[in-house]
Amino acid sequence: MGKGKGKGKHGGGVAENMPAPPDGGWGWFVVLGSFLLHVIADGIVYSFGVFYMEFLTYFKGGKGETAWVGSLVPGVTLLVGPIASALTNRYGCRLVTIVGAIVASTGFILSLFAPNIYYLFFSFGVLSGLGFGLMYLPAIVSVTHYFEKKRSFATGIAVCGSGIGTFIFAPVSKLLVDEYTWKGAVLIEAGIILNCILCGALFRPLVIKHERTDKEYDSKKSEQQEKEKLMKSSGSNGVQHQHLPDVQNTKDTLAIPNKHLQVLKQENGNDKLFRSEGAINNITSNSLSPSSSKQSFNRQEPTQSHQLQPAGPMYRKDIFYSGSLINIPQYRSNPNLYVTSITSLPDVIPADQDWCLFRCLGLSPEMRDAFRQMMDFSLLKDAIFLLFTISNICTSIGFNMPYIYLPDRAHEYGINKTDATFLVSVIGIANTVGRVVFGWMADKPWVNRLMLYNTALFICGVATALSPLSNAYEFLVLYAAVFGAFIGVYVGLTSVVLVDLLGLAKLTNAFGLLLMFQGLATFIGPPIAGWLYDETGSYDISFYVAGTTVALSGAMLYFIPLLQKCLGRKSPRDEFDVPEPEQEMQNLA
Repeated sequence: MGKGKGKGKHGGGVAENMPAPPDGGWGWFVVLGSFLLHVIADGIVYSFGVFYMEFLTYFKGGKGETAWVGSLVPGVTLLVGPIASALTNRYGCRLVTIVGAIVASTGFILSLFAPNIYYLFFSFGVLSGLGFGLMYLPAIVSVTHYFEKKRSFATGIAVCGSGIGTFIFAPVSKLLVDEYTWKGAVLIEAGIILNCILCGALFRPLVIKHERTDKEYDSKKSEQQEKEKLMKSSGSNGVQHQHLPDVQNTKDTLAIPNKHLQVLKQENGNDKLFRSEGAINNITSNSLSPSSSKQSFNRQEPTQSHQLQPAGPMYRKDIFYSGSLINIPQYRSNPNLYVTSITSLPDVIPADQDWCLFRCLGLSPEMRDAFRQMMDFSLLKDAIFLLFTISNICTSIGFNMPYIYLPDRAHEYGINKTDATFLVSVIGIANTVGRVVFGWMADKPWVNRLMLYNTALFICGVATALSPLSNAYEFLVLYAAVFGAFIGVYVGLTSVVLVDLLGLAKLTNAFGLLLMFQGLATFIGPPIAGWLYDETGSYDISFYVAGTTVALSGAMLYFIPLLQKCLGRKSPRDEFDVPEPEQEMQNLA
């Protein structure tokens, strides 16, 4: 990959530890695991409307009160996004996904002992939502980590599992409830969730393999002999830092150039002096004790082939970018330089100035960097991002309502429960088609992705607001198809629109904040609709409100080009923070 130094917070130290995505190979098994995980996790979450009707009958609670169970699952799933990213950066996609599957399954099993609806708030809602959140983010990151040129295609296949899972699990959940009651259905689905462990096992981490030529091996051997001479000349009192090549002693730290840092990292057996990501080029002078230095320099002869510890995936600024990198001019012109430039080099923050929570929990540097990057609230000062955030909040309020309430609403119109449940399946299959079509359109240079995003949300909102006009089953099927198809833009194009508006450098920060606000809005959306029903005795007002908020979320984004013009800001779509090749050559010199 790229070896350049880059500018600002970019550095070759991290880029050199970033594995090269194979754009195939085992990556297709990663796509398979992500696809199946979406089928299971999203299929179960979005088919909650089946259990919602059963919970109403079994616990005899109000519709608004019971809806909290269904809103907590997706709400917590989104809200724990920054936590999941921190854990993924530290422990990798495989382990975090496996733990998430166990946690989600445990939440379902504990729900069997629920004495009241409030118990389900914790077991079914919070605990299972936490587990799904730990699975959801690694399922996306693992795919983007394995693909660059084919990223859009691979990600599209993976997320299509969400719609297919909704199509499958809505009737399956209804069948399980009819055969085994809701408790038996929940227990069986808990076992199905455990299959996500196998999906997570497919998320094999990428490794960096460096094959040395004979010439490189001889050069390495000469360097080894030279270092041994330096050690002998330094005497038995310890290492004299002035004898080390190109090492600058500044106060309490030793700033070591990248090339020497890489040599030390490769030869230091216990690797305790460095982060696994290679994000910091400084080590304390106390770390270079005589024993540790001697152990570092007096290693056995290196082998012809070895592996380096890869950097955490969250150090790539484009890790949440679901579009094709071919659309980025800098990637087309110089992929190596692009990768070097989008690999972030986090600031080194003194311990006494770090977040109190980090100090109390003793979090690793990898977790601190990822969490801090996704929770930087300074981006809220940006008027364009603030408007986009408000739009996302409005969308999230109405997003889950049809999944939860449409079956019960249809049943109240006199439609049997089996046909009413099928409406959720219609949403799922239409959502799959919508994601594929909109994803394909978004990769075309002639498409204005912001306008596509706005228009799809506006149509989706208008359809929801007009859905109470008829109680006919055919009309409800048509509404479910329209809603499912156009709401697919909300999940599929959020990251690419963020890049168009803010630039690639701010994507991780913006995506992390959006997940948090989406989670908070998802908490309150379904309960509000349920309370409106409890007050009015009808779902009509609830769907009017939900449709209006979604339509408003799309309409307000039409003003972004005007806002950009008022702020004198150009679209950063083609203006990523990537140094020009000529300037990069000067930096290397």
